[in-house]
Amino acid sequence: MSIPDSVTALAQARMDARAAKDFALADKYRDELLQAGFEIVDVAGGYELRPKKPYITLAYPRDIRPIDLEKDVTVGLIVDGFTEDALETVKTIKANSDCAVAIISIGDAGSLFEQMDKRTYLISVNPGAAWGDCANVFLEKVKSKYVVVMDPSTRFTADAITPVVQELEKGEYVAVGWRGGLINTEDEWRSVDDKGPGEVDVLFSYFMAFNREAMIEVGGFNPRALYYRNADIEYSLKIRQAGGRLLQMELPLIQDRHHGYHDADPEYREVQSKKNYDRILDKYRGKSAILSPRR
Repeated sequence: MSIPDSVTALAQARMDARAAKDFALADKYRDELLQAGFEIVDVAGGYELRPKKPYITLAYPRDIRPIDLEKDVTVGLIVDGFTEDALETVKTIKANSDCAVAIISIGDAGSLFEQMDKRTYLISVNPGAAWGDCANVFLEKVKSKYVVVMDPSTRFTADAITPVVQELEKGEYVAVGWRGGLINTEDEWRSVDDKGPGEVDVLFSYFMAFNREAMIEVGGFNPRALYYRNADIEYSLKIRQAGGRLLQMELPLIQDRHHGYHDADPEYREVQSKKNYDRILDKYRGKSAILSPRR
């Protein structure tokens, strides 16, 4: 990588300012380096200069500021690796709808920055961020009337937003999704039976659309959910317990390879999935009054 002499001079000037404990001047030089397209990283014995990323990286999801993309609907994606596949998913959303897209990348965002525009928000958080914390950003900080939490493996084949909004606007359901089902009470709440379209106990985070104001009253996903699996079931039952109703619909969506499941470390996947489901059993098992009518 070729670095202009002017940039190297700024970096050295910053080092000199730090050595003199003039941190205000050092910060000024750092800002000038960013404007020149470079990040400076302090290392043992000196510094490294790297090309500035076209998006912001924060330590934690809670550090993300309010997101207002001036759309009634925002689709939220949590991307943890496999950014090229996620990029294709974003393209299908934007090609088939006029909604906004908010992307939280756990770790490097790869080429997702190519989709950044007035209706597309991208931010990166450090590796290890909890899925539940990221999902709560969409519910708590996105300023749209309706929010969709969607897995990067799910892709639009046509407009999936309009029918969902039409259903939510009726006010009968506070959450609408593509896949879900009824809790199987005969096996002591250990599985979910897909009964097809209709009122359900749970929706899956392949595609979950919410009336955001109603979700603020319900509260968010469990921040202890490091991994996505079963966190959506826990949240669905939380909505049911608060008196909200959920609807499963047929929508023009398909699922590509689900990297979040198939390509996760198997031990991590099973341990975290069990932790999430154990919380469900502890909180909700046996509370049949919160379930939707059986069918």
